Amino acid sequence: MLSYEDCLAFCDLTEEEIAAVAQHEHIPMIVAAELGNYLFHLPDGTPMIRRMILDDIAEAQASGDRARYVKLKLALRHFVQTHPMAGPPPPQH
Repeated sequence: MLSYEDCLAFCDLTEEEIAAVAQHEHIPMIVAAELGNYLFHLPDGTPMIRRMILDDIAEAQASGDRARYVKLKLALRHFVQTHPMAGPPPPQH
């Protein structure tokens, strides 16, 4: 049986990016690793993942969760830098 760590090792996303997918879709981390990796390999998948992270950032900002907001912003920056097909980074506030 594969563990979460095994799935993470096979996934093209970081743990923070997987966490953003899990939060956005309200699913367990291991399921988010599978979904995120699946989306990542679709032609329009990286922009979809970027949108999920942006949605999570907006939610964290609206709820006043500064720590989660900063963590997600860093995850988004890394995602966009390492996956150029995701699109441009959001404007800085």
